[in-house]
Order: sequence, then structure tokens, then C-alpha cells
Amino acid sequence: MNPTRRNVLKWGLSGTVLAATSLGLPATARADSPVTPGGKPTDRWMSYLDPNLSLLGMTVPGTHDTCCTNPANGTEWSHTQNWGIPQQLSEGVRFVDIRCNGLQGTASEMGIYHSSYYQGIRLQDVLDQCKAFLASQPTETIVMRLKNENAGGQALSDAEFQRRVTYYFDTLGYRDLFHMYGWPTLGQAAGKVVLLADFAFPASWNLIGWADSANWQFNVQDTYTGVSTGSKGQLITQQFDNAYSNPAPTTMYVNFLSLAPSINDGLGFPKNLEQTLMDNSIYPYLRARTGQRARFGIVPMDFPDFHVNVLEMLIDKNFA
Repeated sequence: MNPTRRNVLKWGLSGTVLAATSLGLPATARADSPVTPGGKPTDRWMSYLDPNLSLLGMTVPGTHDTCCTNPANGTEWSHTQNWGIPQQLSEGVRFVDIRCNGLQGTASEMGIYHSSYYQGIRLQDVLDQCKAFLASQPTETIVMRLKNENAGGQALSDAEFQRRVTYYFDTLGYRDLFHMYGWPTLGQAAGKVVLLADFAFPASWNLIGWADSANWQFNVQDTYTGVSTGSKGQLITQQFDNAYSNPAPTTMYVNFLSLAPSINDGLGFPKNLEQTLMDNSIYPYLRARTGQRARFGIVPMDFPDFHVNVLEMLIDKNFA
């Protein structure tokens, strides 16, 4: 039987490998290997880089809506990941996209949400998972976008979000887990979570403030709705080119590979859209530049388990 792309996705990981082979699809799930094509172990690939290298000079693969692993927590339309955070980090992901509302039934805790949908995991669970990974791999760093999702009945005001962040830093004792002030070198960030604040904060906190488009700290491509997969693919490859042509930036480039289903291009769920983007735009672009070191900045994606070859090619971009 000649499998359809929909069946490739439905059958899961092992079925994806077999079906993609017969379809000739390039952006497929991994054979079980902890080492990139360039020979770098995915759980400690940063250990092979100069500790004096700034994060601004790197390619940092990541995940979009990092904790949206279960379509029961919302719908399949908001399902973006299959791997949980521990496996993401072990496989080489180093940017996580963490979006919080207030946790129902608590006075000071926060839960991870997609819009108003609770994802069944608390912020302290995320931080503990990151802390455990960094304890096991102290040469690594994790870059974390911490966002006030501000949605639904658990939405938090700016002041309340700030209060709860302080609660996590000081009452629950997570302050020392974070690097918070300015873009660090790998050596400065080793064993730390580099905090990117996507919430209102007092100037005295002096955090790295996330931007959704461009400011003096960020240049972000995050067009996620209202475009076809072809147009989104062009935006992605153009942002790769933009970052590559600026090898010594003072700002962090960010290139989201994800697209939300918003128009009728015959594909549907986020995993279908990501598959098309990988097959038609992202994988061909990266494959044509195999062996070329490139500083692409932060590159968040959906479903890296379906696209491990792309994840590992991004890791290898850090090496000549």
C-alpha cells in the first residue's frame, strides 16, 4: 500500500520512518542515534564549543509551545510537540517556549498554558526538569522565553505576573537557576537557564526583554497565521539568509519554523503544516548548505521528533 502523508503522521514514530522511506520524504523521524551527522552528542553538544562564544554567535535549535504535548489539553489544532522537556533537551533542543497563566486553585503558582488551555504541567515542574538536565550536563545552557499568556479565566495582570515571578525566584528558590542580565557567553551561561522575559517587568530588573518583531535585542520572524506554507517557507529561508549575512550581530535572530492552520491549503493540523514546510523549504535549504557553519540564532520548531535530521543539522551549524 502506498501510504499517504496523513497516514505517515497517524502511524507515529516507527511508522513514519518506514512510510517516509517509501514516499521519499526527506524530513523524517530519526533512527535511534544520540550523535549528530557531524559527530556531536546531542545531550552535550555545547561542550564542544569555545566557552568564550556568545550566544549571539550561535545556532540554537528550540521548540515552539514547548509543553503542548497532549491534544487532550486543548485540541489537535494546538498540539505542537510529542517529546516532553527532558527528551527535548537530551535530543539537543536548547530553547524552550514557556507560556504561563495563573494556576487555578493556587495563590502564587503558575501553570503552562496554550491560550486558556492548561497543559497539565506547572512552572516549577518545567524548572525542575531544566535544573535536572543542567545538573547532569553542566556544560550546557537552556534559553527560556517566559511569557505571560494572559488568556482565559486564569489570566494575570502585569503586576500579578511580576509578583508570581518573584515568588518563584525567591520563595521557591529558583533565582540561582537563571542568568538574567544581558546576553552571556557559553561559559557564563553554563549550567544556567538564560531568561528571555516576554512579560512586563520593572526597568530595575534589567532582564533581556523579548520582542515579537524587531528591537535592539531581537530580530524575530514569527509569522504564524494568514499565509500559505509556500509564503511561510520563503519567510523562513529569508530569515536564515538575514542571520547568515550578519555574522557578528548585537541582536538575537529568531526564526520560528511553525505555522498555525488558518487558511485552506489542504493540510490541516500543525504537524501537517510543519511536514510540508520541512519537505519543501527548510530541509532543502539546510541540505544545500551542509558543512557550512552558520549563526542562525534561535530556531524554534514543532514536532522535532518527526524532523530529527533538521534538528541535528541545526546543531551542526555551530561547527565548521
